[in-house]
Amino acid sequence: MINTPLEFERPLFELEKRIEDLREFSLKKGIDLSDEIAVLEKKSDALRKDIFGNLTPWQRVMIARHPKRPTTLEYIRLIFDEFIELHGDRSFRDDKAIIGGIADLGGHPVTVIGTQKGRDTKENIARSFGMPHPEGYRKALRLMKQAEKFKRPIISFVDVVGAYPGVEAEERGQGVAIAHNIAEMSKLSTTVIVVITGEGGSGGALAIGVGDKLIMLENAYFSVISPEGCAAILWKDGSRAQEATEMLKLTASDLKVKGLIDEILPEPQGAAHKDSDAMAKIIRESIIKGIDELSGIPTRRLIERRYARLRRIGEFSVRELPPGDLPMAASGNEDAKARADAFDLEGGTDGN
Repeated sequence: MINTPLEFERPLFELEKRIEDLREFSLKKGIDLSDEIAVLEKKSDALRKDIFGNLTPWQRVMIARHPKRPTTLEYIRLIFDEFIELHGDRSFRDDKAIIGGIADLGGHPVTVIGTQKGRDTKENIARSFGMPHPEGYRKALRLMKQAEKFKRPIISFVDVVGAYPGVEAEERGQGVAIAHNIAEMSKLSTTVIVVITGEGGSGGALAIGVGDKLIMLENAYFSVISPEGCAAILWKDGSRAQEATEMLKLTASDLKVKGLIDEILPEPQGAAHKDSDAMAKIIRESIIKGIDELSGIPTRRLIERRYARLRRIGEFSVRELPPGDLPMAASGNEDAKARADAFDLEGGTDGN
C-alpha cells in the first residue's frame, strides 16, 4: 500500500487502510472478522478496477511521475541476468542522470542505456533529478556506437521530464547534443528497441528515443514538451498543465493510433509500482520478442525503416484559404491587415 496516494486514488487508499486496520484489530483482539474483511476486499477490487480502467490523460501523467514508480536501474536488475555499468563521455565527466553498460539477456549480450532518477533528495541532486546534461547524451552515444561495432542490440529505457535546462548545459551544447544523438541513432547499423517506462518529455526523451521498435507502458507518456512547459508557452500559465495534457495527445493509446509507437504494455492493476516484478517480466518478454522479430531484417533495410519512421512524424497537409479568409483578418488584427493591404497596393506582392 502506498503512503502518499494521488488525489484520484484517495478513496481506494482509505478503503485499503480500513482493511489493514481491521486485520490488525482482528489479530490483536483474537476476533474473527474474515467475513467483513472479505466484503471490503471485494469492494476494494471493484473500486480499483473502476479507477484504473477510466484514467484521464492527466491522471496517467501523475502515475508516470509517481515517486515509487520503478526506475531504470530497478528494471535492469529485474530484467537482465547481468549488468556491467560503463561511465563517462571521454570528454568532460560522467553524467549520473544517464546510465549505460553491457548486459546479458537470456545468454545474449546487449547494450542498455537509460535515464535514471533518484529515490531521495540526495540521490536526485546527484543525478540532476534524472535530467541529462550534454555529456550524458555523449556517453549514451558512445555506448551505442560501441554496440554498433560489436553488433549488440541496444535497449533504451526512457523516463525523463526533459533535458537539464541550466546555463551550464546550454554552454556545453545541450541542443546540439540532442540533435546529434537523434541523427546518429537514425543510422545505427544494429537493432534499437526503446522502452518508455514513465515520463517521456521533450529532448530529454527524444535524444535516446529513436528506435526500430517503440514500446510504451500504458501509464507512460511521450511528448515533445512537458504539459507544464506547453501551458507556460501557450498561455503563460503553467497551472493549466492539465488542459495542455488533453491537447498534446501524449498517452500510449493516442500515440498508438497515430502510429508513433508499436506496442502498449499493460501494467499490473494499480500501476507498475504495485508489482515491479510482474512489470519487469512483461517488459523482458516484449524486448526478447522485439529482438527476435528484428534480427532477420537486413541492416540496410533496418536503417531505411527507422529513417522512414522518423520522416513520418509530424506529417501535415496544406490547403489554400479562400480570399478574405486570411488568418490575420480572422484574428481581428486590423493593424496587420492594414499593413498587408498597403504592401499589396504598393506592388509588394509582385516583388517590386
